[in-house]
Amino acid sequence: MNLSVVISAHNSEELIADCLKSVKNLADEIIVVDNESTDKTVKISKRYTKIIHTHKNNPLVLNQAKNYGFTKAKGEWIISLDPDERISPKLATEIKKILKETPSKRPHPAYQMPRKNIIFGQWIKHGLWYPDEQIRLFRRGQARFPQKHNHEKLKVQGRIGSLKGHLIHYNYTGVTQYVDKINHLYSDNEAKTAIESGKIVKWYDAIRMPLSDFLTNFFAREAYKDGLHGLVLSLMQAFYTFVVFAKIWERQGFKKYQSDQFLSEAKTEFMSKMQEFNYWYQQKQGLTSSPSKKFLPRLRRLFSK
Repeated sequence: MNLSVVISAHNSEELIADCLKSVKNLADEIIVVDNESTDKTVKISKRYTKIIHTHKNNPLVLNQAKNYGFTKAKGEWIISLDPDERISPKLATEIKKILKETPSKRPHPAYQMPRKNIIFGQWIKHGLWYPDEQIRLFRRGQARFPQKHNHEKLKVQGRIGSLKGHLIHYNYTGVTQYVDKINHLYSDNEAKTAIESGKIVKWYDAIRMPLSDFLTNFFAREAYKDGLHGLVLSLMQAFYTFVVFAKIWERQGFKKYQSDQFLSEAKTEFMSKMQEFNYWYQQKQGLTSSPSKKFLPRLRRLFSK
């Protein structure tokens, strides 16, 4: 058996069919790991595969179920997919070509591919949302998730190759879905991981962290080229970062900071970010050719985040 596709799903009745259709002519076996769904996910999956395993639903460590699915795969190669992802025809052709090659011509134990994120009905071509390289194809036994948090990439033993075809991701379809996920899944997990790694936030991080994230996405990663979608998503990503800050602060016991100069100190932080905003605006408008020495340290901090 050459190729197994492993899909981990939970209450995905509106998504799972199109995901399965995109791989039905590619895979030698399709494995669905159902995480205690209460809708028609299993019923729909049975139209495309007989291999369905049940796994306990663990929203804070979703990758446990994926690793479990990998252990059930019989193929020499595995593709890992989420229900809201699709293999594009071009990507499928590339994968078939790799699998037909002799082992000596397959130097990589895993391959990454660009992911096309469809958010609020539009392909987002900039910001952190593209090319959003994802490792999805790997030789059985050569990759697994660390299982520490939800924003993980597969850990691979060896060099990773690259494919050009797109993995298509039907990401957030509405604002409520976005807010629910960042609140109940991602921010809790990221705050927990930050605390475990020893991270401590200061009062000024309430300003620096979200605004730095906004400037990085909107200007440095050029999300402004996606128009209103890019602006809204950059602001929402900044909000996500603020929520992570607040949850870390919460885990630090809501540590107090008070100062007779607090208003002035807050103004200084905001004005610093406004200066960075003006620099980026001027650069993107072609009004400046090189960063001034005044802003270089701030820009280094921005890209290091």
